[in-house]
Amino acid sequence: MNNSISLIGMAGAGKSSVGRELAKQLKFQFIDSDLLIEAKFNQTLQNILNSSGYLKLRDIEEETILSIELFNSVLATGGSAVYSPSAMQYLNKNSLVIYLEVPFNQILQRVPSFLDRGFAKEPNQSIEDAFQERQELYKRSAHHVIANTTDSSSCVTKILSLV
Repeated sequence: MNNSISLIGMAGAGKSSVGRELAKQLKFQFIDSDLLIEAKFNQTLQNILNSSGYLKLRDIEEETILSIELFNSVLATGGSAVYSPSAMQYLNKNSLVIYLEVPFNQILQRVPSFLDRGFAKEPNQSIEDAFQERQELYKRSAHHVIANTTDSSSCVTKILSLV
């Protein structure tokens, strides 16, 4: 394993904000897989979801993660990355995987609307059901679970104490 860190968790868990700050502190490159996807396809995740469906968005997310060279970097993954065993295996082999755990009620405070987030879930699945389903996947996929319930700086401090 090299010195890279991959952050997994729900939309609103703070992967991007914690990731940016963590990368800055470690003097690592910051990578956001959602932004890579949007740049590659020149459209938002929500547009990709609307035009191609949630399974295609998950496939694109998997391909994107598998194409990232992790070296002295902090990667903020998309929330549905855990649905890809190959992506999780790749991240576990090439980085320290940290699940940013946030209770559902706090996720709802941070993300008042999932309608424009490109949230890849089954069409009839509620956000809460998706949250419950993903919890176990996140925990199983991570080397460490860190609660991100206060500010991003204290979360970064917790992660830095691990590394």
